[in-house]
Amino acid sequence: MIVRIWHGMVEVSKADDYAEFMKERAVPDYSSVDGLKKLMFLKNVKADVAHFLLVTHWDSMEAVKQFAGENPEKAKYYPEDDDYLLEKEETSALYEVFYQSNEA
Repeated sequence: MIVRIWHGMVEVSKADDYAEFMKERAVPDYSSVDGLKKLMFLKNVKADVAHFLLVTHWDSMEAVKQFAGENPEKAKYYPEDDDYLLEKEETSALYEVFYQSNEA
């Protein structure tokens, strides 16, 4: 399994709108790709900036490439992101899962 993590920053005043945008625009896009196992969007507000993490779990690197393209570390953006993001980070982090426990 591959975990892909993307980070973005938004002004706090736009954080709720960006969260709704991501649910409406990004969730269907990610979900349309075979091999997506899990999708989590996380938000952490610090002072006047909201940090977003998109954490996705994929069957394989091939599945990640189906979503992100031949360079799966390259961040994928939507045109509407320009209205929200303070900057566009160039890459997402990729991790290979080598152990997982479902026990709490």
